[in-house]
Amino acid sequence: MPAAALKTKRPVPLDQPYVPVEKRPLPPGRPRDWYVTHNRRLKAMRLAIALLDLGVYLPSQARNEKIRSTALLIGVHPPSDTTCHMVRALMRYSR
Repeated sequence: MPAAALKTKRPVPLDQPYVPVEKRPLPPGRPRDWYVTHNRRLKAMRLAIALLDLGVYLPSQARNEKIRSTALLIGVHPPSDTTCHMVRALMRYSR
C-alpha cells in the first residue's frame, strides 16, 4: 500500500467491545518459558490487530504509550516493553 494511501485514511474507532475467543487449554509438558512466550505472542497479536483497527498502520506510530492505552481500551493488562517491541515487529513484518 503506498504511503500516501496510509495518510488519507481516518482512524476507525472500535465500535464494539473486545470479546476474547473461547480459551482452550494449552498442551501440558512444555517448559515454562514456552508458555510465557506463547502468551506474549498472543497478546502482541491482539494488540497489533486493535492498533490496525484504530488506524495505526506504521510501527513508528505505535509508541509504548499508544500500545498501552490500546491495551486498556480492549481490556488487557498493560504490556511490558518486550511485548510492545513485539507488537511493532508484527506490524513491521506483516507488510
